[in-house]
Amino acid sequence: MKALILVGGFGTRLRPLTLSFPKPLVDFANKPMILHQIEALKAIGVTEVVLAINYQPEVMLNFLKDFETKLGIKITCSQETEPLGTAGPLALARDKLIDESGEPFFVLNSDVISEYPLKEMIAFHKSHGGEASIMVTKVDEPSKYGVVVMEESTGKVEKFVEKPKLFVGNKINAGIYLLNPSVLDRIELRPTSIEKEVFPKIAAEKKLYAMVLPGFWMDVGQPRDYITGLRLYLDSLKKKSPSMLATGPYIVGNVIVDETAKIGEGCLIGPDVAIGPGCVVESGVRLSRCTVMRGVRIKKHACISGSIIGWHSTVGKWARVENMTILGEDVHVCDEIYSNGGVVLPHKEIKASILKPEIVM
Repeated sequence: MKALILVGGFGTRLRPLTLSFPKPLVDFANKPMILHQIEALKAIGVTEVVLAINYQPEVMLNFLKDFETKLGIKITCSQETEPLGTAGPLALARDKLIDESGEPFFVLNSDVISEYPLKEMIAFHKSHGGEASIMVTKVDEPSKYGVVVMEESTGKVEKFVEKPKLFVGNKINAGIYLLNPSVLDRIELRPTSIEKEVFPKIAAEKKLYAMVLPGFWMDVGQPRDYITGLRLYLDSLKKKSPSMLATGPYIVGNVIVDETAKIGEGCLIGPDVAIGPGCVVESGVRLSRCTVMRGVRIKKHACISGSIIGWHSTVGKWARVENMTILGEDVHVCDEIYSNGGVVLPHKEIKASILKPEIVM
């Protein structure tokens, strides 16, 4: 079985982290975002993953070469010369996706984090006999999204309503699809949207079905959602594999700590924290609702909440970092500095407090 992951472009919403790495390689819960998806695909028998990409393909491929051998899965790139939207890349990768087996293939949006119930999706797809299956998720505020209107009993999709003013339903497209090869015959090689152009036509022919995603779902393509996504992911981990979470007198709630990280005495860590490989957290540090990426040093008595600390950065003694502060790679926050929502580009030294949310170039 094969799968296509829509990687797309520059990852502008997650800058400054994406100034150092393409977005799918940005760490989420201590491993690159895209690896969560590739591992889930491998687990249900996918043998080849195609990455649809228009930015830095060599960086992606060099990085993923190691995982190809570790996971025993083939990873290739289909490179766009111009952005092709969400459907165009399928037409471009057509020859990589179609083989003599005639099996359906998965398509995933690279920003989506969930429990990936792909095995259940294959069974659902076989049971309805339609041409395409999409995963949908329930949301509290459907008016912000495109809503999928469907028959509750069968999952047959009736129509799509973009950002509805009146309530028509609370299920939205979750960015995970299982498609028969015949869907490729409906897509031209041009910039085109699978959600707005391809799926409505299949739905009109009554061949599109939606499965409600069990468990959590989050598009982690922007900082606030990334932090929320981490909370949901750690919650799910607690239910499914609690042994992966850290324990100890200094841990509060769900926390994941890489085995190579060092944590000093008298710290209080949690809830909803990820500490990456090679990090050093000195004594008396307070961390909550944050991600601390590989190689970061947090000095004594610093306090970090609701923030993302990029690779190899340093946070000084008694510093306070909060309210969606994002430090790019190799940023150094001096002792006793306060950052309230600062977004700091890579390789900077912060010597003065950031009192209101702003970008530090």
